[in-house]
Amino acid sequence: MEAKIGKFFESVGSFFGGADQIPWCDRDIIVACEREVADAAKGDLEELKSESIMRLSWALVHSRQAEDVQRGIAMLEASLANSSSPLQHREKLYLLAVGYYRTGEYSRSRQLVEQCLEIAPDWRQALALKKTVEDRIAKDGVIGIGITATAVGLIAGGIAAALSRKK
Repeated sequence: MEAKIGKFFESVGSFFGGADQIPWCDRDIIVACEREVADAAKGDLEELKSESIMRLSWALVHSRQAEDVQRGIAMLEASLANSSSPLQHREKLYLLAVGYYRTGEYSRSRQLVEQCLEIAPDWRQALALKKTVEDRIAKDGVIGIGITATAVGLIAGGIAAALSRKK
């Protein structure tokens, strides 16, 4: 019996906790990537510059800091049109989807991850992100319904109490 109760509370906790499998990035990694971009900008190799910018973009959208995530989104959107290959375009779309997921823009994230899957339908990373996004959208819907039902119940109760006092 205790095991069932413990399992119930664990499932409720994980439902409201919203843990996902998307990795986080620490500030020191972002600083190292910024340094790498600055060093690459001094050189002549465009490929090296592009790769270091992609690593920085990855680090930024995986950051715990909202301003880093926004900066990563801006960098990726600015460079999306300059993608040199379908693989690079797919990677940028995926990172944008991660960034929008981190900012709570789940519908935009889902659109972007679906674009990734149009390019590579069996890409496991994008499939996992799509499931994470859809789970989050469903969870937010359930919470929203619960909040709405509670509000309606409180209003109905208030109206009923006011009517009973009038009589």
